[in-house]
Amino acid sequence: MNHEKDIMFAPSILSADFAMLMQDIRKVRDAEYLHVDVMDGQFVPEITIGPAVLGAIREHLREENPGQRLDVHLMIIRPELQVDRFALAGADIITVHPETTHHLHRLITRIRDLDVMAGVALNPGTPLSALDEVVEELDLVLVMSVNPGYGGQQFIPQVLGKIARVSEMLRERNPHAILEVDGGINHRNIGAVVNAGAELIVAGSSVFVGDPGENLQRLRSAALGA
Repeated sequence: MNHEKDIMFAPSILSADFAMLMQDIRKVRDAEYLHVDVMDGQFVPEITIGPAVLGAIREHLREENPGQRLDVHLMIIRPELQVDRFALAGADIITVHPETTHHLHRLITRIRDLDVMAGVALNPGTPLSALDEVVEELDLVLVMSVNPGYGGQQFIPQVLGKIARVSEMLRERNPHAILEVDGGINHRNIGAVVNAGAELIVAGSSVFVGDPGENLQRLRSAALGA
């Protein structure tokens, strides 16, 4: 299949070895983005990392791999209280969930005012109508192909139709926005995800379990062959 945009990758450090985090990050230096899942123990059950860790990663990237961008996915209640801190720590993209804030448009505007790309994430059960009044303001839409909160989950195949519908919406209303997909993606199903319209692939365990560099290349090859 010929794709209008190149397929990009954002390895999710949620599946990396946190005790050896920078070593694992160096192994995926060819990826365009790093995906950073921020969880608060309220919107999702787990608690992960905050701005201090993100800032430390950014400092290392400035020295070692300045072209790699930080894709920050906030799975937290009231993200409007935290976006300034994550922007200051070095986020290039900040993605939020519509269920977590009362004033989604205001929050998107604030993120973009911080000179950061703004994204909205749709859980498997979140309708596309959540995008209706904000889609033209977005730099990215993240379609979750698992229910958020844990790494290593199985891809939900019914989400493929949703990816295609979001892709169509973006083509019609905001063709510059990136369509990202996250959850259970591996070399066996990435072709279907790409063919549905995904442009930025988040991959966690399928990258970091085993040799991250080889796994990333395997995913790229499978995406190119879609």
